[in-house]
Amino acid sequence: MKQLNLFIELTRLKRPIGYMLLFWPCAWGLTLAYDFSKNLSNYFFYLSLFFLGSVLMRSAGCIVNDISDKEFDKKVSRTKNRPIASNQVSIKLGIFYTLILCLLAFLVLINFNNLTILLALGSMPLAFTYPLMKRFTYWPQLFLGITFNYGLVLGWTAIQGEINAIAIIFYLGAIFWTLGYDTIYGFQDIKDDEIIGVKSTSIKFKNKPKNFVSICYVFLIFSILIVGYMMNSNYFFYASLLITIAHLFFYQIKSINAKNPSMCLEVFKSNNLVGLLIFCNILIGKF
Repeated sequence: MKQLNLFIELTRLKRPIGYMLLFWPCAWGLTLAYDFSKNLSNYFFYLSLFFLGSVLMRSAGCIVNDISDKEFDKKVSRTKNRPIASNQVSIKLGIFYTLILCLLAFLVLINFNNLTILLALGSMPLAFTYPLMKRFTYWPQLFLGITFNYGLVLGWTAIQGEINAIAIIFYLGAIFWTLGYDTIYGFQDIKDDEIIGVKSTSIKFKNKPKNFVSICYVFLIFSILIVGYMMNSNYFFYASLLITIAHLFFYQIKSINAKNPSMCLEVFKSNNLVGLLIFCNILIGKF
């Protein structure tokens, strides 16, 4: 039971926000591409695969992140008790867990078409090198956005069998979404990060946090509007999008306080709702 609890802590399975933020872009791409006049069983089958894949890959990513950041995590109050940082789980065992999770994720992946499989395999280097970026650049959140929203393209290709401008535009907008919310998340660790010398957009824009995050969210909304136009979405699509806009700008932006870690965490977690709202926007636009 102790090892099981350590595994759950290591993979953050009790904190669903991580894998949900990975899952929502997959669901967006899949839903946008799917023809709902056809059999819905395929849609729910693929949706289930993307959810399972998100949980598995997020879990593997957490372990790789903890192995890479072991020495940093020891010096940060929020992360010093993580299983690898606190030596409760060895690096060797962590690597073993990662390989098992990646194998299970591969068994999920082979249910898709060849293009989706190749694209997903091509994203693996991004997923496992992201933790290194904070050592070299103030933009690790940008690399996280590129990685975390890759599933949007995969969701599209799983149905369409090709990549087009609609998927790319939406993908770019989703990258800015992650750039915004992970900057908010990073405000929790600014003091420790500055001491140990790691970089982030949270540090770079700590004096103008609301301005930077607002710009990120404007790009997200702009991309959704373009996609809605290109997909000939109905008026209800645009009307329902106002709820998402209200949440982003009248709750999240208004609530950001870089000096209040608990509030930053609360605002960050609310992006699970944003993912759901955009998912509903897309569904509404399809009917």
